[in-house]
Parts: sequence; structure tokens; C-alpha cells
Amino acid sequence: MKSTDLIDRIASATGGTKADAKKALDTVWSSIIEAARKGEEVSIPGFGKFQVRTTAARQGRNPKTGETINIAASKKLSYSSAKNVKDALAAKHR
Repeated sequence: MKSTDLIDRIASATGGTKADAKKALDTVWSSIIEAARKGEEVSIPGFGKFQVRTTAARQGRNPKTGETINIAASKKLSYSSAKNVKDALAAKHR
């Protein structure tokens, strides 16, 4: 599913325009990013939560040359799904 599909569904479900639906979806994404930038957790009941995780600096290997390389510490946005999302996905495989 692409963002345009989500926009179509939002517009259809709310009776609004696609432009309004796109604005709403863009607001959701930018709000999650802004909260993550501040180090805040975003919890959406019934869907899941987004939180920033920090990975420590470490050494790795270049798979092509085998040379040891330094991998810098970084921050990543992780998502943990809510129980009902996990249950819905599990039910599909039964």
C-alpha cells in the first residue's frame, strides 16, 4: 500500500477531500518525526508505538575486502506493534 492509497481511504472514510486527507496524513508523519527528534515516544493505542533507539559505535567488516571498519553510533526509529495488530497478523496465518 502506498501513501496515495492511504489518502484515498482517509478521504473516502471521512467524506473529505484528498487534499485534506493528504494534509492530515502529512501532519501525522511530521508529528511522529518531530517527537522522535526530541527523543519522545509516540504511542498510538491499538496500533503501536514509535521510539528512538540508540545503537552504540562498533567495529564491523567490509564484506568485500574483509577489512575492519568503524561503524558510528546512530539513532534509529523503531516500531513495536500493539497486541491487537500482532493478533490480527497471526490470525491471517492460521
